[in-house]
Amino acid sequence: MKELEYDVVVIGGGAAGMAAALECRKNGLQTVIVEREEHLGGILLQCIHNGFGLQEFRQELTGPEFAEEFIRQIRDSDISVLLGTTVIDLVSDATGKEVFCYSPEYGLVKFNARAVVLAMGCRERNRGNIRIPGTRPAGVYTAGLAQRLVNIEGYIPGKDVVVVGSGDIGLIMARRMTWVGSKVHAVIEIQPYPSGLTRNIVQCLNDFEIPLYLSHVVSRIEGKERVEKVEVTPLVNGIPDADKAFEIPCDTLLLSVGLIPENELSKKAGIELSPQTGGALVDSTMMTSVPGIFSCGNVLHVHDLVDYVAEEARRTGSYVASYLKGKQPQRQVRIKAGANVKYVNPGMFNPDKPDKLYLRTLIVKNNARLEVKLDNRVVKSVKKNHVQPSEMISVKFSARDVADMQPTSDSVMEVSVQ
Repeated sequence: MKELEYDVVVIGGGAAGMAAALECRKNGLQTVIVEREEHLGGILLQCIHNGFGLQEFRQELTGPEFAEEFIRQIRDSDISVLLGTTVIDLVSDATGKEVFCYSPEYGLVKFNARAVVLAMGCRERNRGNIRIPGTRPAGVYTAGLAQRLVNIEGYIPGKDVVVVGSGDIGLIMARRMTWVGSKVHAVIEIQPYPSGLTRNIVQCLNDFEIPLYLSHVVSRIEGKERVEKVEVTPLVNGIPDADKAFEIPCDTLLLSVGLIPENELSKKAGIELSPQTGGALVDSTMMTSVPGIFSCGNVLHVHDLVDYVAEEARRTGSYVASYLKGKQPQRQVRIKAGANVKYVNPGMFNPDKPDKLYLRTLIVKNNARLEVKLDNRVVKSVKKNHVQPSEMISVKFSARDVADMQPTSDSVMEVSVQ
């Protein structure tokens, strides 16, 4: 087994992994990226639509263009990169971290590291996760797989399409399938509001007159060899109304029904996970419950903008450097999700070095107000013109916001939306 020594091993070569690695190297740490695919860039490489980079690079880019900006920086640095290499185990003890990998080119590899950054991204939920009844014909794809088939492999999955779920990937693929000449008959959404960004609803559905059925479910898939039709049932107060069910003939069903952080490796390492996000629980420095192992990007919690991923990953890289230099927070306050908030990340707050919080709401509301309380005293209040579960909210703290904070060991910070 080949053994290599590094200060930091970054697992994952997407936007999060590259941004974190660059920040680690900027702080003088010997860093390696381990990526199981044959190219850096992750999911960005198949996202050929624009809308990326408005915050990170102050220009509108496609996914591959966004990735190339980071890939160029990696190439210009002395960061090591192992492509086509899969991490199979992560062991941590008081002496350091051991990362075990294999690949056709390098064989078995063991990395000895002082710290590890988890940046493995997320995966799609599939038909098994949502349990749609019916037969098991060909023609059922996740939206991300269909995106790869069209944009990278050059295949058209089908001609008559129904999309389940109004998540951003599903909306973008509804437009993409229309562009390649397929007929998208409908997008079916179980919630009474869309799951994707408002701009994608407008640009991907409204502009192409694709119907969006809110509070509806695909209640059955029919077909012998290939999908022939789906049954769609409306929900009334959350209960299916079978009397009003209708059928849509189609040969393809695309599922855009949510993303799950890719945390199997985290579980093997004994890292505590959040039941709300499926990602690791992290403190104010993005460190997990296992000292020296950090997490960022979509493996931590699913982001709606890759710009947020890069921003969070850079901060994580700087925290890794501080940790390895022995600089740890003297005070950390536990954060909890209050009224109408699904989760808040990170789960701890450092009043001596205030930073951003990321959260998702449970409600759709105009003219909302976000409140942050410390021990039931409001320390920050922000007006939001519009909030909805599909759009992540970021809250930045200034030194002024925390100037008079005097938390105790029992203090709790609560974030709510009213």
